[in-house]
Amino acid sequence: MRRPRRSAGPTPYVMLSPAVVLLVLFLLVPIGYTVWLSLRASRVTGGGLGLRVERFVGLENYADVLSHPDYVDGLVRLLGYGAIVVPTMMGLALLFALLLDTPGVRFARASRIGIFLPYAVPGVIASLLWGFLYLPKVSPIRDAAEGLGLPAPDFLTQGSVLYAVANIGVWGGVGFNMIVLYTALRGIPQELYDAARIDGATEVQIALRVKLPLLTPALVMTGIFALISTLQVFSEPATLRPLTDAIPSTWVPLMAVYTDAFVNSDIHTAAAASVVLALGTLVVSATVLRMLQKRAFGS
Repeated sequence: MRRPRRSAGPTPYVMLSPAVVLLVLFLLVPIGYTVWLSLRASRVTGGGLGLRVERFVGLENYADVLSHPDYVDGLVRLLGYGAIVVPTMMGLALLFALLLDTPGVRFARASRIGIFLPYAVPGVIASLLWGFLYLPKVSPIRDAAEGLGLPAPDFLTQGSVLYAVANIGVWGGVGFNMIVLYTALRGIPQELYDAARIDGATEVQIALRVKLPLLTPALVMTGIFALISTLQVFSEPATLRPLTDAIPSTWVPLMAVYTDAFVNSDIHTAAAASVVLALGTLVVSATVLRMLQKRAFGS
């Protein structure tokens, strides 16, 4: 005889309530408040000496953001930054993970720690460290180049600063992605490698034909994380900005948001720009995941 199911009562709801309260207070409420601010603007009434009041302006702030040269130029610059950082970061992370997973590799543990360590350095500290390496008067790279009779590079000019900032992003992000991919590799059954070796496959063939296809879900996941972090870049260019005139205060969209909110005191335009950037990040991430979902997860 089938026993009747007992009701769980309020227990699940009581257990979930702290997470729900935190979600509402620290995610949904700030998002709602930002959207509300983005639909309003400060206007002066009664002439030049009138009162400044907030009014509902609808999508006017969004139109201003999408047509403002600072945001448009910052977005173009951000796309160039992402085109450098994401493929380079993911390629190096994959290469290091495959090399460390090779049988008989020496100093694997020390190598993993050495590759991962830059990720443990905060972005501002890493930018300061690299800033001293880039700064012409104190750069040991320039001194070494001059000692070898080579042209001294200048990393903080208008034409090279994008690559200098991208280098910091790659240096700091490779280690995390390498650890994720290496962990995924360690979860692959060893019997697959043994069977491939019995069939005469070399380590390179095993990496390309066995490991790489099985790594696709991890590659998609880390690639999306890298894409999201690229769209949110801020600390690196903001930290290098005092060292060069090639980085304006609106170099990337988040720097433009910061400038509008805390320098120009225009929180409404900054709120609209934040919403646009968040929606853009969501759309790009969802599109990439949709395109690669069937190949990565088989559905």
